[in-house]
Amino acid sequence: MTIVKASALVPDELAGRRLDQVLAEVFKDYSRSRLQSWLKAGQIKVDGQIKRGKDKVSGGEAIELEAELVAEPSWQAEAKELNIVYEDETLLVINKPVGLVVHPGAGNMQGTLLNALLHHCPSMAELPRAGIVHRLDKDTSGLMVVAKNLSAHQALVEQLQTRTVSREYEAITVGVMTAGCTIDLPMGRHPAQRLKMAVLQEGGKEAITHVRVLEKYREHTRIRVILETGRTHQIRVHLSHKNYPLLGDSVYGRRLMIPKSAGPELAEALRGFKHQALHARRLSLIHPLSGEQISWEAEIPEDMAHMIQLLQQDAKTV
Repeated sequence: MTIVKASALVPDELAGRRLDQVLAEVFKDYSRSRLQSWLKAGQIKVDGQIKRGKDKVSGGEAIELEAELVAEPSWQAEAKELNIVYEDETLLVINKPVGLVVHPGAGNMQGTLLNALLHHCPSMAELPRAGIVHRLDKDTSGLMVVAKNLSAHQALVEQLQTRTVSREYEAITVGVMTAGCTIDLPMGRHPAQRLKMAVLQEGGKEAITHVRVLEKYREHTRIRVILETGRTHQIRVHLSHKNYPLLGDSVYGRRLMIPKSAGPELAEALRGFKHQALHARRLSLIHPLSGEQISWEAEIPEDMAHMIQLLQQDAKTV
């Protein structure tokens, strides 16, 4: 039996919210259904008392969680091929392809990375988010680390919080960037379009993105990005805010840019590139057991490599 313990203080900015909503905010590693079942079972207490999900909070209350981890009933194991870069008894490193959803959600309860992980290692069903400690968007490819036991999960979450996990991405932007930069702009949920994120000068959470220019083309730029923080859609939002959205980004992008006098192969490739040109190329962290710094690299996917080749050829024709 695996017992999980956690505690938190209700942030003042959540005063007046329902307890079940607050729990989802302060214990993000656990699903709403799991938190609700723990609350009903008396395994979550507020200032030492058992409360209902609909009860309102005032801010500043002490929340204590002590519960038994059992498999999430709504998660189903599915046989699905995984590109495993590294595996030991503690963690998994996956090279996620474009198009693979990481976690089940509305409209995507099956066929996700989580479903495949449960088939590969059934015991991970007891872990928060089945061991997934960070995500990549559906149409972003590259490296992800997944914990295989509770101690590794806690260690990796702590590393993400203390920023000892290094994540480097390679991307192609629309527009020619003059130089690299650091984008330090707070982010949060878009005030009008709830499925999108946005730069928010008031009420946003810290978000820092470091950008280095690798190669300039006629209408595009190949860049390397290092995340200092890990907000949802951070790279896509920050670059779009600076007017250099990612190639192929249908949510935060802008109109298609085809260089003047571009050859038919490049023009066709640009029109047919239907996912954001973003790849998590390098991942580095401290191994939870050995304490050693360890890193992995994954080459960019074939369609993105082909696009870079075509852009390079086009730039040479000028």
